[in-house]
Amino acid sequence: MTRGGPQPDCHELAFGGCYPVSESAEVALEDYVRVLTRARAAEVRRAEDDRSRVCGVHVCGPATALDRSVIGDIEDFARDLALRSGASGLGWS
Repeated sequence: MTRGGPQPDCHELAFGGCYPVSESAEVALEDYVRVLTRARAAEVRRAEDDRSRVCGVHVCGPATALDRSVIGDIEDFARDLALRSGASGLGWS
């Protein structure tokens, strides 16, 4: 992943809040972001003070504009994963 050395087409998407998301649900969130934005890569950003919480996503090479509605859809999906505690989020598509 490119968070350590981001490329010019990478973006940091910050959520309005942070959400407790399991590791398996993290994979579903990253997949969702890649499909929704047609990006080549996506990686969740976890809170520094609480690694169980996701606060945003690092996205590289999106083919879709990262406007408010797209970012809102991504955050809504993260929030939904958090509300389904214990659920993996797999099978979202």
